[in-house]
Amino acid sequence: MEFGTPQFWLAGLEIIVINILLSGDNAVVIALACRNLPEKQRRWGIFWGAAGAIVLRIVLTIFAVSLLTLPWLKIIGAVLLLWIGVKLIADESGEGGHEIQATDQLYAAVRTVIIADLVMSLDNVIGVAAAAKGSLTLLIFGLVLSIPLVIVGSQLIMKAIERFPILIVAGGGLLGYVAGEMAVTDTAIADWINANAHWLHWGLPVAGIVLVVGVARLLQARAGHKAVEPPA
Repeated sequence: MEFGTPQFWLAGLEIIVINILLSGDNAVVIALACRNLPEKQRRWGIFWGAAGAIVLRIVLTIFAVSLLTLPWLKIIGAVLLLWIGVKLIADESGEGGHEIQATDQLYAAVRTVIIADLVMSLDNVIGVAAAAKGSLTLLIFGLVLSIPLVIVGSQLIMKAIERFPILIVAGGGLLGYVAGEMAVTDTAIADWINANAHWLHWGLPVAGIVLVVGVARLLQARAGHKAVEPPA
């Protein structure tokens, strides 16, 4: 497929649309991870988080077919995503980070975004790879164009979070839901679930929400209890 042909632009548009549809949860992660950064650092966190995530998604898409057949990979990714969701909610107050340098906060935010996007992209890359029709140039072209879309989306979500802090909990719960959806499609257990426990297709995502929100609130309660304890 040659660059500049109608077929190339049509396939590129398909990739952009797919990324818009599949990047909603990625924009949520970027917004949650960068919300406590200083204003100047926040913009860089959003940019580098989105850019790094897109680069890794390109690499992941190249090896998508073989990666998605590895047993236990999605389950491991789901566990990691659950923990990211817990941390994002547990850090809701943003307290305790003032002694950390802004640069360290920026690196931590970008790292969180990239790891979460890498995990969540496991199920998304097949659609992108199919739209690229084997063209690496088209794949990179479409994904790079999606960077500003993800950045704008995350900025809008971040502004909404500032007005409605409850969205932090909702965003963390979304990661728990995605983790549950990912786990049930792992090749190590998918056949058994389809044959014996089809209800887990909705049960595990719901359990993921409850687990993320519950553990995060427990950690917040423990941190608050320690904060009010009188010194010995």
